[in-house]
Amino acid sequence: MRIARITVTNLFGIFDHNIPLNLEDRMTIIHGPNGFGKTTLLQMLDGLFNRGYSELVSIPFGRFQVDFEDGSVLWVEKTEVENNLSGIEISFRESHAKRVRTFSFSRANSLHERRGFPLGLLEDLVDGLYRSGPSEWVYTPSGRVVSQEEVLDRFGHLLPPDLAKREQEPDWWQEALDSVDIRFIKSQRLFSFRESGPRRRGPQMIEAVTEYSEELAETIRQKLAESADLSQALDRTFPARLVRQIGQSGITDNELRDRLSALEKQRSRLRDAGLLDKQEDVDFLPSEEIVDYARDVLAVYVQDVQRKLGVFDEIATKTELLKRIINDRFLYKRMTISKENGFIFTAQDGRQLPLTKLSSGEQHELVLLYQLLFKIKPNSLILIDEPELSLHVAWQKMFLRDLQEITKLALFDVLVATHSPQIIADRWDLTVKLRGPEVS
Repeated sequence: MRIARITVTNLFGIFDHNIPLNLEDRMTIIHGPNGFGKTTLLQMLDGLFNRGYSELVSIPFGRFQVDFEDGSVLWVEKTEVENNLSGIEISFRESHAKRVRTFSFSRANSLHERRGFPLGLLEDLVDGLYRSGPSEWVYTPSGRVVSQEEVLDRFGHLLPPDLAKREQEPDWWQEALDSVDIRFIKSQRLFSFRESGPRRRGPQMIEAVTEYSEELAETIRQKLAESADLSQALDRTFPARLVRQIGQSGITDNELRDRLSALEKQRSRLRDAGLLDKQEDVDFLPSEEIVDYARDVLAVYVQDVQRKLGVFDEIATKTELLKRIINDRFLYKRMTISKENGFIFTAQDGRQLPLTKLSSGEQHELVLLYQLLFKIKPNSLILIDEPELSLHVAWQKMFLRDLQEITKLALFDVLVATHSPQIIADRWDLTVKLRGPEVS
C-alpha cells in the first residue's frame, strides 16, 4: 500500500502537522525550523512500520495517522496503563470497511521488564543480532546500534508464545506491516556493522563505502554465475531448438544484421559498466548474403544471447546511473566498477585511490546513492534525514534532480527532511512547511 498522507496532533504538546505526499512525483520534502519535529516524524513512521513501538511510546503526541492511497486509514493514539506507564493503541480501518481493528502495546508489557528473561535467546533467533552491552545491541543487516527495548519491539514476535508477555501481534497487523515497506536512511550513514570471521563472535564496525563496494562486486559475480548457468542450460537444448527452427525463423538478412548489431552494442555497454570482461568480444556482423541454414542458426543464436545478456539489464542500468552521477560530481578522480573490487577510484595520474580516503562529502554521496539504487524495493517509502550533510552547496543543488532520476528508475516514494534551501532548489512545489501555532 502506498502512503498518501501523514498527520500528527499535539506533537511535543505543541504542533499539529498535516503532510500530503506527492504521489505523482513520488517525492515530498518537509522543512521548517529546528525543533518542529522533522526527524521525529520520520522516526515515528519507521517505528510504526518496523516494530519500533517503544519509539512511539517515548514521543509525546496525541494522534498519529497514516492515510493510504486506497482509502485505508491507520492511526495511533497514546494510552495509559497501570503504574502511570504509557502505551499506544494502533487502529486500522481498511478501505470501504466499517470495522476498526486494534492492537495495543505498552511498556508495562515489555518483555525486558520480566526478571530472568533469557536475553541470549534473541541472538540465537535473529541472524546478525549481537549484544554489545548491558542494554545495547548491534544489528548488522541495518548497520545500527539499537537499544534493548528496540530489539524486543522489533524481534519479540519471533519468540515462543510462552515467553511473550505482551499481546501477540494479530494476523491482520502482520499483513498490514508486510504490505508497507519503509526504509529509514538516517543522518549517520558512513559506518555500518558486519559479522566477524568464524573464529570471533560479534560484529565489526566498517566504513559503509567498503561494505557496499564488496557487496556490489558480489552482486556482479552472482549475476555472472546466473548468466553462466543459463548459458549451460541453453547450450544443452540448442540442437533440439535448432532442429525445430530450421525453415521457421522467417527473419530477413537485414533484420538479422540489426539484431547482431544490437547485441554488440549491448555487450559494449556491459563491458563499460564493468559487468563483462574486455576479451569477451567474439561476435561478428556478416557482410555478405546469409544462406538459409546459417540464417536459422544465427536466429537461434541471437535469441540465446539476448536471454544471457538480459540477466544484466537491471544491474547495468543502475551501475550506469551511479557511475554517471559520481563522475559528474567528483573532481580529479574517476570511478569504474569491476567484479573483483566493486568501486575503483583512479586519480588523474593513474593512481588507484583507497575508498576510505574519499572525503566525508564524497562518501556521503556515494553511500546514499548506492543505498537508493541497490538496497530499496519497488514501491517502498524511503525516509531520508538531512541529505545535505557534508555536501558542498553545488552538490546540494543537484541532489533533487539526481533523486528524481533514481525514483523514476527504481519506482519508490521518498520523504525527505531537510534544513537546506539548496536541496529544494526550484522545486518548492514538492515541499510541506512545518508550522507552529499562532503566537498571540
